[in-house]
Amino acid sequence: MRYDIRLAIDYDYAAPSDHLRNLLRLLPLDLEGQQRVVVRRLSISPTPDERHDALDFFGNAITSVAWHAPVGAITFELAARVERFAPPAPLDLSPPLTDLAEEIAAQHSLAPEAPHHFLGASPRTAPMPETTAFARAVVKPEMTALAAVTAVGRALHRYMKFDPKATTVDTPPREAFAKRHGVCQDFTHIMIAALRGIGIPAGYVSGFLRTFPPPGKPRLEGADAMHAWVRAWVGPEMGWIEFDPTNDQPSGVDYVTVAIGRDYADVAPVRGAMRTAGGAETRQAVDVIPLGA
Repeated sequence: MRYDIRLAIDYDYAAPSDHLRNLLRLLPLDLEGQQRVVVRRLSISPTPDERHDALDFFGNAITSVAWHAPVGAITFELAARVERFAPPAPLDLSPPLTDLAEEIAAQHSLAPEAPHHFLGASPRTAPMPETTAFARAVVKPEMTALAAVTAVGRALHRYMKFDPKATTVDTPPREAFAKRHGVCQDFTHIMIAALRGIGIPAGYVSGFLRTFPPPGKPRLEGADAMHAWVRAWVGPEMGWIEFDPTNDQPSGVDYVTVAIGRDYADVAPVRGAMRTAGGAETRQAVDVIPLGA
């Protein structure tokens, strides 16, 4: 499936911001066998005085920008065409969960894809007693690693309620889990913590999800949003698989990956530092337009 993707993020500052610097992760990835970027372009207004494009440790495209003069408003605009390939038919080749620790220990690598990076605590997410207990309650001893990931994701979907007003981008996973309400970022962080707690390496994926209007209703411009879901390592045969606990399903052709990391801290679309007075307003609009196979 091919998609045209448009993203616009606007920032308006109450007072001009001096010495503004941002680190952006907004460009979709090329992923062998999973996703191909036909074209991608990131436009920034006003034009920054500094711009540097590179790759981070996990292979994500990063853009570092800075302005030397006061700036009152900024707009980031992404235009991309991406082809997403259908995943292969599901065939569980993962080891029993009881054997996964041995399989992880046998991975003698610290490359970005190595499971070791995704097993312990990370900046925004660490195993917690409550999420570990939650995972243990739904995982059966005879389950494979893949079945365990699916069981935890589906149980979390039943346990949590999607509520865009319940949390903010800074809400800790423990608080969202206690509230049982949250957004895709919360679902993803909680599932990561739960999986790590039972010995399954897990990470965070940010990107875009194609959405569907209600039957008989036209598609609304800018109605889509950036999304988050989970990737988990389930043994050397299958490697990394992805599951979306917010929507209770594996990722597929409706998902476009932008960045991969241990948690949100590694993949935040916009991070920065500035010097200003007063507050700021931000707006975001996303369009994921299917073009066919």
